[in-house]
Amino acid sequence: MRYFFQSVIEKKEKGYMIRIPFNVWEVCKQRDVIKADVVLDNAVIDCELLPRENGKSTFQGNYEIHIPDDDAVKVELGVPHKILLHITESLIRMDQNSPYSFDNPIRRIDSMKVIIQPEDGLCGQSCVAMLAGITIAEVISVMDCREWQATMGRMISALNYYGIDHSDVINYTEGRAAVLPKCCIMMEKMGRYCHYLVHYDGKYYDSNLGVLDEYDMSKLLGYLEIKC
Repeated sequence: MRYFFQSVIEKKEKGYMIRIPFNVWEVCKQRDVIKADVVLDNAVIDCELLPRENGKSTFQGNYEIHIPDDDAVKVELGVPHKILLHITESLIRMDQNSPYSFDNPIRRIDSMKVIIQPEDGLCGQSCVAMLAGITIAEVISVMDCREWQATMGRMISALNYYGIDHSDVINYTEGRAAVLPKCCIMMEKMGRYCHYLVHYDGKYYDSNLGVLDEYDMSKLLGYLEIKC
């Protein structure tokens, strides 16, 4: 999977580092030192993801990209750069034995109906249910996760299971102005967790609030385009 965001390159004791704006463990279910590559100023760079120290624990799922000195000295430090990060094997596999595929999806997305979650912490499952046109209970059985356990990685794997095609890049906007595609899963930061909702054809389908005509883009952390 690929992740698009803006960040700065900083010189630290460990070397040249780039902050990642999402929790790598929650999204990718990988830990320790992770091999990856980035596209930075049109150059492809092999790199490592290193855990960021956070209080008493050195592992909270927060990582920085460590890039080689020879590559870092070619770019300007301390200013935002557009980063395309590629982490291999970054998704939980749940699409084995699926009766669906991108050529034979569970449905063609040409409309959207809002689903209100029955209790807090099921917004991710609700988004997949809205896109697939099925119940939250059916999605939970496929994703195998309960309240507050849905991550973007798990949702992408569920989309694959249901044959719902999507971009292979997650765009992290972090409150900056953005033009959303016709259909996408939106992420907004809500305390320790993310809240997920669906954008379709100019309206916002929120499992807490219903169908909204407007959205405050300053709350948007990022989005994944759904192809329809």
